[in-house]
Amino acid sequence: MSNPVIAILMGSKSDYEKIESAVSILNNFDINYTVRVMSAHRTPDIVTEFTKSAAENGYKIIIAAAGCAAHLAGVTAAHTNLPVIGIPVQGGAFHGMDALLSTVQMPGGVPVASMSVGTGGGKNAALFAIRILALSDAETAEKLNRFTVKQRDAVIKSDEDLQNKLNK
Repeated sequence: MSNPVIAILMGSKSDYEKIESAVSILNNFDINYTVRVMSAHRTPDIVTEFTKSAAENGYKIIIAAAGCAAHLAGVTAAHTNLPVIGIPVQGGAFHGMDALLSTVQMPGGVPVASMSVGTGGGKNAALFAIRILALSDAETAEKLNRFTVKQRDAVIKSDEDLQNKLNK
């Protein structure tokens, strides 16, 4: 995409299906993004190079998804002052708990916002990034408001449908 403002980094290509909801949300909001595979352990120089130059390349936020040891978000945050949002990817021997703990237990001074393990993690990472962008972009803020109202209305409609079904 031209002029991407969000970078989505994954430790492995197999992580894509688990964070695909983030891509879908960003597409729905017409947010330009890049998706890359880079590993904190197997390609540390590439991670470092990318994140050190991310701001000068126009990125405003980095989303980093990884499973198991999940150091991608932390290594990324160590090399940039951009907001970093970590997605602990579910899988492995501990079903994502190890990834969650690695993502949320960052040392003081190296902040990473951590999303949930599981299907909500990618979606929430994208929405959190959009909330950050909306602070300085009125068009994005308006799209976010419409999205929030649409979610609210869907829940109200679901409740109305249920009440109608139960009261028959």
